[in-house]
Amino acid sequence: MHNTHPLRRSLLATALAAALLAAPAAQAGVTDADIVNDAKTNGDVVSFGLGTQGQRFSPMTQINTKTVKNLVPAWSMSFGGEKQRGQESQPVIHNGKMFVTASYSRLFAIDAKSGKKLWKYEHRLPDGIMPCCDVINRGAALYGDLVIFGTLDAQLVALNQNTGKVVWKEKVGDYAAGYSLTAAPIIAKGKLITGVSGGEFGIVGRVDARDPLTGKLVWTRPTVEGHMGYIVQNGEKVENGISGTTNATWPGDLWQTGGAATWNGATYDPETNLIFAGTGNPAPWNSHLRPGDNLFSSSTVAIDADSGKIVWHYQNTPHDGWDFDGVNEFVSFDYKDPQTGKLIKAGGKADRNGFFFVNDRTNGKLLGAYPFLKKITWATGYDMSTGRPIYTPDGRPGNPADEGDGKKGKVVFSAPSFLGGKNQQQMAYSPQTGLFYIPANEWAMDIWNEPVAYKKGAAYLGAGFTIKPLNDDHIGVLRALDPASGKIVWENKNYAPLWGGVLTTAGGLVFYGTPEGYLKGVDAKTGKELWSFQTGTGIVAPPVTWEQDGEQMIAVVTGWGGAVPLWGGDVAKRVNYLEQGGSVWVFKLHKS
Repeated sequence: MHNTHPLRRSLLATALAAALLAAPAAQAGVTDADIVNDAKTNGDVVSFGLGTQGQRFSPMTQINTKTVKNLVPAWSMSFGGEKQRGQESQPVIHNGKMFVTASYSRLFAIDAKSGKKLWKYEHRLPDGIMPCCDVINRGAALYGDLVIFGTLDAQLVALNQNTGKVVWKEKVGDYAAGYSLTAAPIIAKGKLITGVSGGEFGIVGRVDARDPLTGKLVWTRPTVEGHMGYIVQNGEKVENGISGTTNATWPGDLWQTGGAATWNGATYDPETNLIFAGTGNPAPWNSHLRPGDNLFSSSTVAIDADSGKIVWHYQNTPHDGWDFDGVNEFVSFDYKDPQTGKLIKAGGKADRNGFFFVNDRTNGKLLGAYPFLKKITWATGYDMSTGRPIYTPDGRPGNPADEGDGKKGKVVFSAPSFLGGKNQQQMAYSPQTGLFYIPANEWAMDIWNEPVAYKKGAAYLGAGFTIKPLNDDHIGVLRALDPASGKIVWENKNYAPLWGGVLTTAGGLVFYGTPEGYLKGVDAKTGKELWSFQTGTGIVAPPVTWEQDGEQMIAVVTGWGGAVPLWGGDVAKRVNYLEQGGSVWVFKLHKS
């Protein structure tokens, strides 16, 4: 062994001291512990859903049923430019900075106290991108000193939180085949978890886990039966088992372009180490072309965070023929069985098909299936012994092959419409009240099937439709639901569809936005409206709350758009007067 020169020893000691002094700064980055504890901490919002379980509940009480009347704007920042369109992003906040995505794959860093723009990243999008339902993005993930988001050309981009400089980029799919990214990524046990969008183009849904510091793949799990999963070991992809059993529920070869896109992201429960992802419709929409249940489409899949293997699944709509994507978030919560008093580890999901599902989150067992809409025509309920829907006779759109010219199947009137009883707009759960707060929509459609064949990059529907309102006075309804009984405790009607998410707090409040431009604060127990503010454009994003310099703040992104004006048929006429926009609004209590 060689002796170290005295000068070198001195330099090493100096370097070590400098490293130790720098250690606290390194810890200022977002850690796994910060993410796991996000729901319990007030000074930041470091995950989509205010915690990976997705409850969207804050323990803060400064803004409450008595003080909310004093809520006033603190600042507002415009995204600017001509790239308005739908703004569905949830802000994340850390170390005094707010990070928010915007339409056309943009990301802004903002001073959370003043609203000053710190930097902006605009992703260069190629011609030919094929987003299904507006050029939206739902948010970013924070990890270490990185902020990470997905783009409409199916890339993941990681930027330095302080400078906005790109640290890494990874291609996730072929945008020319219809792949895109719209969901906010999440961090689960040190892994970056993402899904894919593009079910209307015959892509194959999947959930990916990556190293958030490098973007390199850790494992991938397809959500269409018959496709192989992989885990990366020593830099090599190692097959990790086929999802399901090839052709068991997908006879023929349509499983190869089977859809089941995971376009609304995922939640994660550290207690069970499970990632819960909702999956979209099977492709094509024409269900007569693909006999069988078509796993794992229109389902909830529970994936082991370490191995990427499916631990359990529950199919909300087997053999979906109505575009009832099951992508709605699966929210972990605990409740006492009303009969036995036993504490149950559960998850709740308000599905596009109009039913609210409660599953045991450890094994997927169906514990409850309750309608949260007044009108559902495709099924009368669920058989609790089998977990399967009780289909309505003649409720499925007809087979074109049964008709004379084979060009159009029998038209059926169906409720809800394919835009769903609840779509991308996020619900909230309050452990304080034991209630879920669901931004629901009451509407219907005429729907029919048509012949279709897969062509790369082309719409792969095989169906036609016209969406219709069911009531003259409302489409949207915010409903408070008891998951133990399925009882609707209260409801607030809204003329236009509700398309923005919900926040609930220990201050006894529920906040949500409307397409008409109002951010509202209502009593969590009764639904009584206590406060509202007109933002000037429709709200299709979820609010968040955090503490800044001892003051509780509320933030929401505003900007009308999303799927409703693009796909809404007769419903779109109710909202065609609304102006587009693109801003972040932040509120706090007025000091007298």
